[in-house]
Amino acid sequence: NVSQSSSAQSDTSSSQTDFEKGIFSPASTYADMCGAPRTGIDSSTGSAFPDGQGTFVDENNWIRAWSNDLYLWYSEIEDVDPESYSGSTSAVLEYFDLMKSFETTASGASKDRFHFTYDTEEWNAYSQSGVTAGYGAEWVLLSSSPPRKIVVAYTEPDSPATTGDANLARGAEILTADGVDVINGSDTATLNAAFFPANTGETHTFEVKDLGSEETRTISLTSASVTIDPVQNVKVLETDSGKVGYLTFNNHIATAESELISAITTLSESNVTDLVLDLRYNSGGYLAIASQLAYMIAGPSASGQTFELLQFNDKHPSTNPVTGNALTPTPFYSNSIGLSVSEGSALPYLNLSRVFVLTSADTCSASEAIMNGLRGIDVEVIQIGGTTCGKPYGFYGLDNCGTTYFSIQFKGVNAKGYGDYSDGFSPVNTATVEGEPLPGCVVSDDYEHALGDANEAMLSAALNYRSTSGSCPALPVALSEMKNARSSKTTTVTIGEAPLSKMQRPNVPGRVALKRQNH
Repeated sequence: NVSQSSSAQSDTSSSQTDFEKGIFSPASTYADMCGAPRTGIDSSTGSAFPDGQGTFVDENNWIRAWSNDLYLWYSEIEDVDPESYSGSTSAVLEYFDLMKSFETTASGASKDRFHFTYDTEEWNAYSQSGVTAGYGAEWVLLSSSPPRKIVVAYTEPDSPATTGDANLARGAEILTADGVDVINGSDTATLNAAFFPANTGETHTFEVKDLGSEETRTISLTSASVTIDPVQNVKVLETDSGKVGYLTFNNHIATAESELISAITTLSESNVTDLVLDLRYNSGGYLAIASQLAYMIAGPSASGQTFELLQFNDKHPSTNPVTGNALTPTPFYSNSIGLSVSEGSALPYLNLSRVFVLTSADTCSASEAIMNGLRGIDVEVIQIGGTTCGKPYGFYGLDNCGTTYFSIQFKGVNAKGYGDYSDGFSPVNTATVEGEPLPGCVVSDDYEHALGDANEAMLSAALNYRSTSGSCPALPVALSEMKNARSSKTTTVTIGEAPLSKMQRPNVPGRVALKRQNH
């Protein structure tokens, strides 16, 4: 069912399209024909922008055409007249929002929860260099209705959140933002603007209660271009039964390649006998990074085996419609592939037969692919935490007229042909198992300890499971709170009766395939 909003007005300057349902021209007919073309030089390529003068109807026709060709569930899209949403760039984005399935999964969840856009310049900066605008603090909404609670999950080094008088750390609670009561206040517009500044150079004021303190303090944060550090807290933990490696892995962006190589090298040289991989805040990114890390965990036994096979819609049973290449499995990459390290260097490895993975509802897509890919070659995955997001799907980012579009184009399956985890992976002792059950324990996130602290609840449970041959702590008292807790990477979190609409689309949009296929 499609309803037209006030912005769904026709671009009267465009020619009539003679729209006919079910009749499509190739997307290339409309590519780079823009209602508001960019001018000048594209900083990511060094060449002039490819934009030509067109109309917003042309932009919609481009979206409509490739959606019909590439979208995994194309037959479930209602074909909507491109002229109905053609009055502006924002109307084009509304049109794109309709080019998806509105069906539900067996559990009642939306079938497609992963349909969104990025400003192309922002996406290029983030995916290639890890640069994004903000404070460098990851907020978590622990309670969505009054009395609400927002705390810091983690921070980025050398960011506004960690420098100067701010000095924010995990577990700090935010009590007010620009004078508005976070706990009970109704001015969600001000809260949204404060927590998620639209631009760099914005200054906002927060009242903070640090972990373990009874006192509050007031700080000012000025938004800046923050460089994301995707791999943090690399540690070797001494136990009675051997050394255990730990690392926090938060983003599958290009710079993660070099950082993961460095981390695994450190752990390998330390002769760890187990690994605790903390993916609780990792919503995904480049599938190639996931493949590399999976290889570095398993070692040479993974060489030559399938990490993941991409399955497109029934129009493309044997050929990748984006690259034009024959569909072949993505292997476990055993060498660097040139994302942030020179191509062709052999990767370090741990040669493990099992891995402990710390998860939450924010563990998504490429992170789930690591778990699924390793299970496909019989590496045991022991899950500690909560049910993952459930995204066995992925996409290539498609650019047009300054917007990068992310729309589900393929499903990924492992070496055993398995990829049916649209309701996520769940520790087997979950009171009501929501997703594919894995060995492990349900454990709530513990904001009272630093990530990598052996006393932090998830990590402690993993170490205990390891030393006691599979025992788990008592189930959390309120499992519903685990479902409700979301970091600022989730799509929409409701505060009171109004959504914090920027709490937030994924910073890393799930499972992104690389268009180059030479690896």
